[in-house]
Amino acid sequence: MSGHSQFKNIMYRKGAQDAKRAKAFAKLGREILVAAKLGSTDPQANPRLRAALAAARTVNMPNDNINRILKKALGEDNTESYEDIRFEGFGVGGVSVIVEALTDNRHRTVPEIRSTFSKFGGNLGELGSVSFLFEHDGYLLFPRESTTFDDLFEKAVEAGAENVEEETEEGEESQRGWAVFCSVENFGALRDALTESFGEPSKAEIIWKPVNTLDCDFETVQTLLKMIDALEDNDDVQKVFTNFSCGPDVQARLDAEFV
Repeated sequence: MSGHSQFKNIMYRKGAQDAKRAKAFAKLGREILVAAKLGSTDPQANPRLRAALAAARTVNMPNDNINRILKKALGEDNTESYEDIRFEGFGVGGVSVIVEALTDNRHRTVPEIRSTFSKFGGNLGELGSVSFLFEHDGYLLFPRESTTFDDLFEKAVEAGAENVEEETEEGEESQRGWAVFCSVENFGALRDALTESFGEPSKAEIIWKPVNTLDCDFETVQTLLKMIDALEDNDDVQKVFTNFSCGPDVQARLDAEFV
């Protein structure tokens, strides 16, 4: 199975223990606000907002929170202004890392991200230095009990999906199932079509999926996870992606640490 799945499952288990629910809601709220201000508050006419709302639903963000943010985006007195920034660089062991951020102060965020990379043995690169090693995709994960692989594959291909895979690694039960990948442009339409047939996906987001993965030893993975934790703890950071993977022996040692 792909390194994408393995990395996601490691982080899901870690995230479950860290219990950063409030911070996750705050970051999703910022993305919804920016998407609504840049486009329309009608998700049918705003693909970025549709993606943000889909992500909010998968983590059970309350509707009251979402409606409050949308009203705020429409308010004439709302002067909040955020800038999208993508950072690209390398973690320890030469692992490629992409960080997506939303900030109201570039001069604060850039040195903070650079410092975090440096602290854990990595370094920032130029924009485009590692993104060519990833595919920018829409990603939907459906629980196994919601459908069979064959039924999902048929519907997904009809709706314009590029690939359907089984996610089988050990991890949170809710994060195993059938993964569907599509172009960013087709993400909203595909999600709507498959949700109508199979119910809500357990994950729905735009991701950077590694084309190939880099196998790492236990110590390297430990350092990478600490760096990712520190990056995600930054209020301006929305998402972190990397191309590392690890073998079953390393996976078992990580599992023992997180028990």
